[in-house]
Amino acid sequence: MPQAQPNTDPIPRAQAQAGGMFIPPILASASPQRTAILTQLGIAHRVIVADVDEVMSGEPDAVAEQNARAKAHAVARSQPFATVIGSDTIVLTDEGEILGKPADLDEAREMLGGKLLGRTHTVVSGLALAGPGQRSTRSGVDRTTVRMRTLSAQELERHLAHGEWEGRAGAYAIQGRGAGLVEAIEGDYLNVVGLPVALMARLAPDLLDRAPT
Repeated sequence: MPQAQPNTDPIPRAQAQAGGMFIPPILASASPQRTAILTQLGIAHRVIVADVDEVMSGEPDAVAEQNARAKAHAVARSQPFATVIGSDTIVLTDEGEILGKPADLDEAREMLGGKLLGRTHTVVSGLALAGPGQRSTRSGVDRTTVRMRTLSAQELERHLAHGEWEGRAGAYAIQGRGAGLVEAIEGDYLNVVGLPVALMARLAPDLLDRAPT
């Protein structure tokens, strides 16, 4: 699948240094999945949750990238010496509708049963790396296509009863029980989990270069 071209502004090394001391990057997200991915990659980091109002309407790639940049910049304002990682993930149905996180069980049922199961959708993740400081930002978008199998009404209710839909874009978690809903994916699996690692490697290879081998 063709990769979206990153929007690249001039940036110094993706890992910030101040006074000769290494400053770990900051993840501007409360997502345990994103933290787990960075940890799995061996990237030491801190977490500072960004307080921003996310955009949910507009062209999907622009929405995801705008939200990612907003998160990164919100934290970077108070963290001038660190690189701040912002990410945003949305689910795009085959009819072009953007799905965020369901507000309740009924909305989760509608998302999965009415818009995703038995169909193909696209997971769009925006990534932004701000800093050190706010003067330099790299950002881009990656897409992964996901094909889901069909469930009976009873199977859907059993799946929803586990509560895994809570706090998940599209009402499922591919790294959990949601893996059983998926027939095939095309693209970066970790993009569906919540952090587009392949895109991050292109935007800021220093992040991975510093990880232990």
